[in-house]
Amino acid sequence: MNLEPLAAHPAVRAARTVLRDRDRATVEEQVQLASIPAPSGMEGERGAYVAERFRELDLAGVAVDEVGNVHGALTASTSPGGQAKSGSGGEPILVTAHLDTIFPDGTPITPRTKGDRIFAPGITDNCRGLAAILAIGTAIREAGVSTRRPLVFIATVGEEGVGDLCGVKHLFRDESPFREASAFISIDGAGLTRIVHRAIGSCRLRVSVKGLGGHSWGDRGLANPIHALGLAIGRLRELRPDDGEAFAVNVGRIGGGTSVNAISGEAWLELDLRSEDGPTLEGLQKRAREILEAAVREEIDGSTRGAPLVMDIEKIGDRPCGQTPPDDPLVEAAVAATRLIGGSPKLTASSTDANVPISLGVPALAMGAGGRAGGIHTTDEWYENEGGIEGLERGLLTVLAVAGIAGLDQEA
Repeated sequence: MNLEPLAAHPAVRAARTVLRDRDRATVEEQVQLASIPAPSGMEGERGAYVAERFRELDLAGVAVDEVGNVHGALTASTSPGGQAKSGSGGEPILVTAHLDTIFPDGTPITPRTKGDRIFAPGITDNCRGLAAILAIGTAIREAGVSTRRPLVFIATVGEEGVGDLCGVKHLFRDESPFREASAFISIDGAGLTRIVHRAIGSCRLRVSVKGLGGHSWGDRGLANPIHALGLAIGRLRELRPDDGEAFAVNVGRIGGGTSVNAISGEAWLELDLRSEDGPTLEGLQKRAREILEAAVREEIDGSTRGAPLVMDIEKIGDRPCGQTPPDDPLVEAAVAATRLIGGSPKLTASSTDANVPISLGVPALAMGAGGRAGGIHTTDEWYENEGGIEGLERGLLTVLAVAGIAGLDQEA
């Protein structure tokens, strides 16, 4: 796909200039966003900030939906740069970024700067994405860009951890007007090359085992829930893919017991199973359940007191698989935009908000918004703005390539 005619369009050149002129303001907004706590399930304060910014951009129908997603649509309206509007030709392009972070409530989040680096939990994932969609919306408004397809900007909830993509699942529920969207673009994190068009699916389980519990000496011989889960973890670790398969197994959290000298009355773990392939993931889940059940039976059978154990397996996360084909116009647009700003596109797989629309056949991808980053998902997460402008331009060009520009013959 050749995006040179698009990039040469006067309104698009003006929008790119706006991005460059506002680069410092975009990074400052990124820092401001990072200063607002937004653990998964508690995104309200950050969502309120984004909603107010959407109103400042004169987006139409700004609202917070039932689960906490923030929506705003670009419609015909006078802006400082002229007549910016999105057309009614076709279903909308959704331009999104997630609000939440992995960090629990109470985590110190005050940003600090050392040299060119800004440190703060969530400064990149995903305050960079949120700042980027606000910057792209601002550039389109101020430059007076008119698109053929409608644009809807959305800040989503529940992308991280046990949020289970609840925000984007709500957007694509059966009765949703967004179910037939033309495209879904998630701006997530930093970088200039990554184009996530393949969705890594996951099944997340919380496994709890309960027993009688007792004194480590006086009640010796009782079945021990921790021992049962220990047996299971060792065997889960030994799982290996069959030919043609690729998967990951991870026990992310574990707990239980009351004292070093007590047989636990309860133990639990949280298990993350992942694969790009649906049947592989389904088979992996079956094998994991069999291992867990066998470990509990073995612990019961090995006890000398005949004490029962009861296991409960709760699914706490279900992310679908799929891919947007490399030759889809959306992916081709992202590849062309990456090359146009001097990057080397890398088609890859990940688990993002794009999983849901991809699984439903809606063209979707996730991409970074420029800059460099490190320490993601740690309290030492950092961001540097080297290549930040180019990342914003890549996002803008991708959005406009699939939305189409009024008066421009070529469109994705």
